[in-house]
Amino acid sequence: MFLSVFDLYKIGIGPSSSHTMGPMTAGGLFLAELKNGQWPRPTGVKVDRLRVHLHGSLAFTGIGHATDRAVILGLCGLLPATIDPNQMDALLETVKQEKRIHPEGHPAYRFDPAADLIMDRRTPLPGHANGMAFEAYDADERLLLRRIFYSIGGGFVVTEEELESAKTRTAPKAEDPVPFPFKNAAQMLAMSEESGLSIAEMKRRNEEIFMSRDDLNAGLDRVWSAMRSCIDRGLEQEGIMPGGLKVKRRARYLHDRLQEEWRQNRMNPLLANDWLSVYAMAVNEENAAGGRVVTAPTNGAAGVVPAVLRYYLHFHDDADADGIRDFLLTSAAIGGVIKHNASISGAEVGCQGEVGSASAMAAAGLAAVMGGSAAQIENAAEIALEHHLGMTCDPVAGLVQVPCIERNALGAVKAVTAASLAIKGDGTHFVPLDACIETMRQTGRDMNERYKETSLGGLAVNVVEC
Repeated sequence: MFLSVFDLYKIGIGPSSSHTMGPMTAGGLFLAELKNGQWPRPTGVKVDRLRVHLHGSLAFTGIGHATDRAVILGLCGLLPATIDPNQMDALLETVKQEKRIHPEGHPAYRFDPAADLIMDRRTPLPGHANGMAFEAYDADERLLLRRIFYSIGGGFVVTEEELESAKTRTAPKAEDPVPFPFKNAAQMLAMSEESGLSIAEMKRRNEEIFMSRDDLNAGLDRVWSAMRSCIDRGLEQEGIMPGGLKVKRRARYLHDRLQEEWRQNRMNPLLANDWLSVYAMAVNEENAAGGRVVTAPTNGAAGVVPAVLRYYLHFHDDADADGIRDFLLTSAAIGGVIKHNASISGAEVGCQGEVGSASAMAAAGLAAVMGGSAAQIENAAEIALEHHLGMTCDPVAGLVQVPCIERNALGAVKAVTAASLAIKGDGTHFVPLDACIETMRQTGRDMNERYKETSLGGLAVNVVEC
């Protein structure tokens, strides 16, 4: 099983990896199929109009998660990693007024967002809670092409055929062409002991099968640069976040208070926790505003890993660029194991799969740069994940704001606590990480759908003002 560090850490835009980045990517995939022409249609017939149906969680919380905007931008040919957030509003307004889209390399297609972007809350698609159907019609309204995509969390998108193939595959897959193809934590620990390499070193050897060491380091540095920039932007902004809840940004105010305490040398026994919380909230306020963020492993949980990394740089005198890279590699190894054996999608398993996974990844990364052994790193990840088990995903009004922003702050605090506890032990512990991951998968399977990113239960229906 190989999942690249850059699959888990994608640079994109907020507020949601599964509801924003995934649908935008799906729009690009549909455009690519339209352009290659390798699908049956009558001779001489041309695509005139496009239509998109959003189902399940994408329909219930699509407006709050900006899924409608993401679909339009994707059909305009834009991608999460390269889109300029400052140009989005103008482009969306143009499509709304003209009722047409003009993707590069394509003819103009008719697309009226009011009529052609349909939130179907009644008909879930069978493959996944985040399903969407893209359709192309000719000038006589005859359906020419229909493709179904599923956004499965963390910005990953699969076709209907790919999802079905993964579910029905019975023959074992060929071994991954990497030197350390661990599929679970037990294999990861065994390979580390046998090879004498750290988790970060094994992950690096796997990545370097596909790229040079310099390219890997440059890519890791870009990821951290994007994370750091997101924190900095979040600490500079003020005002009300979009969406209608009128939630105020708090990161800058809290940051200014901490800076004042720092200058006055005031006693603050919660100083480290306060800084962690501010950093995490800064990222997720940026995410809620649709800014540029890094999935870590999702947008809804994007603040945990950057906050713990910034904490590492702030409070550890030996922190350096190599430490940051080892942190990211180690955390990605843990995230890959979680995704492979359970899920990182709130629509599949609730927030335990988003903030819980992020906290486990951050705990593992911090334990690694604190000098922890492979067993201590695995222990740190298990502690952090175990204490998120059962956490629901019930965003108020479908926005990635309440409880998501503060939840990232608490996920970062748990990660640091978990790493500290693990480092003080010898790596032996009662619950293996693999058992914790399997428990998360089972809990998500049994969890009522109302509590899995639909905003139909929990806080979403019990906050009177909403």
